Amino acid sequence: MNMTVKITKIGNSAGIVLPKELLAHLDARIGEALTIAKTPNGIELRTADADFDAQMAAARDVMARRKRALRELAR
Repeated sequence: MNMTVKITKIGNSAGIVLPKELLAHLDARIGEALTIAKTPNGIELRTADADFDAQMAAARDVMARRKRALRELAR
C-alpha cells in the first residue's frame, strides 16, 4: 500500500492526515494511539500494543529506582 500524505502545520507542530483506507488497514480508530518505529528502510506505523506499553512502563520504573546499580553494571 503506497500513499502520499501532506504535512500540515498544527500550532507550533506539524501533522499528517491519515486517509480512512490507511486507518482501516491499521485497524485503528480516531483517538487511538499509534506507535512509530524507525527502521533501516524508513519508519513503521502500527497500532499501540497495550502489553508492550505496560512492559515499558515497568522497565522505566525499575531503571528509575535502580539507576545507581545500572550505572555500575554499565562500567
